[in-house]
Amino acid sequence: MEHVDQPSGPAQSGLKFSIVIPHKQRLETLRVVFASLAEQTLGREEFEVVVGAMEYSPEYVTLCREFSDRIAVVSVLTAEEWNVSRARNLAIRHASGQVLLLLDADMALPANGLRDLYDRYFAHGQNICVTGQAIGYHDVVESDVADAEVLSWDRYRDAMAAMEASGQVHGDVRWTPEYAPAIARFPWAFVGTGLVALPLSVVRRHDLLLDEGFRGWGPEDQEWAFRISRTGTPIVQATRFFAVHLPHPRDVAANGATAWANNRYYLAKWPRLDLELALAFGWLEADRRYPEVERELAAAAGAGRSLATCRGTADGRDILLVGATVDTATGAPEPEVAALFDAHRPVRTYPLAGFGLPYPDASVEECRLLPPVGRLSPPYREAIRREAERAARKVVAAADDDRR
Repeated sequence: MEHVDQPSGPAQSGLKFSIVIPHKQRLETLRVVFASLAEQTLGREEFEVVVGAMEYSPEYVTLCREFSDRIAVVSVLTAEEWNVSRARNLAIRHASGQVLLLLDADMALPANGLRDLYDRYFAHGQNICVTGQAIGYHDVVESDVADAEVLSWDRYRDAMAAMEASGQVHGDVRWTPEYAPAIARFPWAFVGTGLVALPLSVVRRHDLLLDEGFRGWGPEDQEWAFRISRTGTPIVQATRFFAVHLPHPRDVAANGATAWANNRYYLAKWPRLDLELALAFGWLEADRRYPEVERELAAAAGAGRSLATCRGTADGRDILLVGATVDTATGAPEPEVAALFDAHRPVRTYPLAGFGLPYPDASVEECRLLPPVGRLSPPYREAIRREAERAARKVVAAADDDRR
């Protein structure tokens, strides 16, 4: 059941921003976020706050009432199971401003945040996606937090004011030189929906809602940004666009478990070499290795052919072929590959080398590593074998005279 506390309507020309916030049981941090929005130098009549709240909480309604004279809050309420993509989508559907700003319920903006963002990047109708610095987020993202203390708004206000005044904002690893090459090659991979803005017209025109098939913590923001990039919308890193990440409880093991499943879902949806390399080596290392891997895969496959994975049955048994050769133009398995499967039975082919496989652990009966895998240099051959051993209950490697 869904409840909206005020009706949606057509875009309102006076609204520069619709700020979308997903929420469930984050009242302490949301209070600070609301306080930061209530003190924006951009006039309150120029933006709205649209919250996708996945709970019927009297305390949440009380919080909204507390700020009702300073910010316009539109609430979309539902009692469904928590899904951050669903929460954002509920809010996005009721947004009406020129620019959509996705902001997490634990990200507080500096006083000039909205005005600077609009004047620098959207005042002339630019069709770009702007991602900002999440100060403090990467310091804790891999740490368990059992009990977090949220400081008073005054403390955060003063810290952000000092950063704004200095003109020097340094606090997000994505803005360091180490990350620059990977961001140039894979800009979508470093976008977080905790702090990102783009024209609402781009979202509407290309139906850019978030994928609700992602469950729990994981790459739903990266996948969304990937689809944004496919529309031709440039992704821009904005140094002076920033927010402070507020502390909250975090269970790294639980997050990792859902991320593992979500990454396989992501790979099945977008089976690409860059993504499978990132799953095997991480995005920074994937960038460094990418040209070399492309050359090795092309040499291993041969002219006019590419490497892929094919899954079907052989003598009625579930098998997965890794290092299968397919026609580059059509994606169809080569005859010698097709002959390994039962005739007239479906075969599922992914354009993947095998560094990442879109299958749960031990879900494949048998995986066969075909000769082209043996033609790769040891780091890549071994990475593919590790992934095969994860996904399959039995792994068989074919002998190959060209093995290095």
